Amino acid sequence: MSHRLAHIALVVRDYNEAIRFYVDIMGFRLLEDIHQPEQDKRWVLVQPSGGGASILLARASNDIQRAAIGNQTGGRVFLFLETDDLDADLTRLRSHDVRIIREPVSADYGTVAVFKDIYGNLWDLIQRPEPNIS
Repeated sequence: MSHRLAHIALVVRDYNEAIRFYVDIMGFRLLEDIHQPEQDKRWVLVQPSGGGASILLARASNDIQRAAIGNQTGGRVFLFLETDDLDADLTRLRSHDVRIIREPVSADYGTVAVFKDIYGNLWDLIQRPEPNIS
């Protein structure tokens, strides 16, 4: 038996606002944007440029869901994005006024910075160390 994580639902205020942030600022690819008129919803999937699991942008449809926007994990880092160029990514994020919560620090698993997305969700941006080739 084989499994893989396909999608992660992220509760958002507005589909178009979220697409602009994740595609135009974060550099993700828009995989699908399918209107579902019977439910007054859209199936919107975005994915980091390097692949992996995609994010389903799920517009909040009631007060409980609206209250969870930006706080789906109670203030903990929610998503972990690996990069091969941390400095370039931080420069791009800053140029779009994305709030960097913690400047890069070295850890056993790589160099990591923390930023807030458009809704206030916390993300780790991680650059793994280069492998030692001997």
